Amino acid sequence: MSIQPLAYRMRPSSIQDIIGQKHLVSEGKTINRMVKAERLASMILFGPPGTGKTSMATALAKHLNLPFKMLNAVIDKKKDMEIVVEEAKMHGEMVLILDEVHRLDKAKQDFLLPHLESNRLTMIGCTTSNPFHSINPAIRSRCHLFELYRLEEEDIKEAIYKALKDKDDGLGRISIEITDEALEHIALSANGDLRAALNGLELAAFSTPENEEGIIIINLSSAEECMQKKSFSHDKEGDAHYDVLSAFQKSIRGSDVNASLHYLARLIEAGDLDSIARRMVVIAYEDIGLANPQAGPRALAAVEAAERLGFPEARIPLANAVTELALSPKSNSAYKALDAALADLRTGKSGDVPLHLKDSHYKGAASLGRGTEYKYPHNYPNAWIDQQYLPDKLKNANYYEPKTTGKFEQALKQVFDKINQQKS
Repeated sequence: MSIQPLAYRMRPSSIQDIIGQKHLVSEGKTINRMVKAERLASMILFGPPGTGKTSMATALAKHLNLPFKMLNAVIDKKKDMEIVVEEAKMHGEMVLILDEVHRLDKAKQDFLLPHLESNRLTMIGCTTSNPFHSINPAIRSRCHLFELYRLEEEDIKEAIYKALKDKDDGLGRISIEITDEALEHIALSANGDLRAALNGLELAAFSTPENEEGIIIINLSSAEECMQKKSFSHDKEGDAHYDVLSAFQKSIRGSDVNASLHYLARLIEAGDLDSIARRMVVIAYEDIGLANPQAGPRALAAVEAAERLGFPEARIPLANAVTELALSPKSNSAYKALDAALADLRTGKSGDVPLHLKDSHYKGAASLGRGTEYKYPHNYPNAWIDQQYLPDKLKNANYYEPKTTGKFEQALKQVFDKINQQKS
């Protein structure tokens, strides 16, 4: 049997063999239409690891009987790309499957661009990064962009059954039985990564001894041992990480403490304390704000404690703070008020500072009428006196809209309303 991994051997040779990604390859979908028209265009396939990007690229080339070469944008040099172009001239056409396409340096990119423009090369770039964030616009504009999704559990199971039956490239020449519990565990713990599932299956098959009847039984115990490293998949440099951070903040904003702790757990597993800390402090002031003013200082204190403790103990202050943030009343009134004031300034609404508020701490200021009419609030009952503070152009502007979700801001609203009632 080939020494190549099972996941490599089981790569599809046509689009009919592709597992999952029905939104791209099923009848009437874009890539399916390309294949039927026999007009393959340059494209970038992006998505999480193990979703079949390289497999789809090779399947497309094989399905259309097109010559293809596989290169890696990091490992392979410009000279390797020059060789591919020379082969394209010989064949008249060539598909370049370029892994890690987001890592193309400028020299390689400048070399490839004219050949993509002339269609001498059809490039299929593969990357786990979001092309809108990581790929140069010059390359991106010459390619169609297709996102691949994590495979569903049923897709993973379909691939496992196929590998167990395939006598040429799979495990079909070995007597293997897999229990329902083991199958379920592999499909679930792969987290949508087909490569991880197939490689875990292969490890289980070759590390499990035969029983008396010469059959390898893959049970839950062996499946757990072979898949334990894939029970959680999270690349803190990838797009999925930012999706988790976004879900973390939105769950706290939505006061769902269970979801907040779930996403906190995922971030802790990724080991990214810096991102956790930054989001927690931002959330405390952006989403909770005046509804619970102590949330900010307490979140910062929890972050500092976590940084001093380090993992695994750091999870304890983080759990306390995230629970409080999720269950705190919410208010964004303060920063929204500032944003409204900034919006006025940026659209030219400002005006001159009223004379009585201007600096009067210099000789001759009084002769200019600066500060002479200013009324010092502490000289009046309750340290308040009605006078204009905003420029004339904005004297009736109202930026702050208090919320009543928390007791502290309810008290602020009472003061705010009382002042507004006393204004002339």
